Amino acid sequence: MAAKDNFFSIKKTLKIRGKVFDLIYPRVMGIINLTPDSFYLKSRHTNKTDIIKYTERLVKEGVDIVDLGAYSSRPGADDISENEEWRRLEKGLKAIKREFSDLIISIDTFRSGIAKNAIGEGADIINDISGGDADKLMFQTIADLQVPYILMHMRGTPKNMVTLTDYEDLLFDLIKFFEMRIRNLNQLGHNDIIIDPGIGFSKSVGQNYEILKNLDYFKVLKLPLLIGVSRKSLIYKKLGVTAEEALNGTSILHTIALQKGVSFLRVHDVKEAAEVAKLVKLISN
Repeated sequence: MAAKDNFFSIKKTLKIRGKVFDLIYPRVMGIINLTPDSFYLKSRHTNKTDIIKYTERLVKEGVDIVDLGAYSSRPGADDISENEEWRRLEKGLKAIKREFSDLIISIDTFRSGIAKNAIGEGADIINDISGGDADKLMFQTIADLQVPYILMHMRGTPKNMVTLTDYEDLLFDLIKFFEMRIRNLNQLGHNDIIIDPGIGFSKSVGQNYEILKNLDYFKVLKLPLLIGVSRKSLIYKKLGVTAEEALNGTSILHTIALQKGVSFLRVHDVKEAAEVAKLVKLISN
């Protein structure tokens, strides 16, 4: 290994359920939206039978982690109450835990109360699109729970984030955002952190591609990186297609991201992402 690679040595393990979860090879996170209004229709699963059937499919396709979300974060999405978010989430989480007790479950929420309830019901990871900004109790809650935390960058809320894309220096501003929050979490005694630069969240299409082009830049943080580009508008707008037709473009960007050292792919299409990861691994070896 080159001296430069040693200098930016990326953390390759997490602790989940008291055991070491290795990141030697990339992991595939499958999206299950427990919402009626997420941007990609086929990711929406709102009844218990459908949730179980879809989870079974993801497991067969090679998913490493499922990411449950009960609050739509598509651009312009309306706010819902914490009670409504938990009502949606609790049903799906309990059903999956009952049928797939060994499956690692991530919870897509920015609310500390939801995070605490979900971990209490057997979830393993918290995926916070706000990077702790939406709920000032989130960092302390995560430190108390001692579960892996996905720290994502976003400005504003899903309702207004499309208007908040003015950066002095995009990459530098993101690094500053992450460094400050990583330091705050470390000071609270929490170290199992995954970085997500927030593709599609308070970034223009051009800015999304600038991030993807410069994923190596984030190695300075020495933490595993997660990328969520699956079927998003940065793909289908550039190709002149719909989200339903954006799988090929998604796979191409997944390939590039993995070649740049990304540890997690958050995806709608597990089988295809797992195949990309397998082939990129063969080339890397």
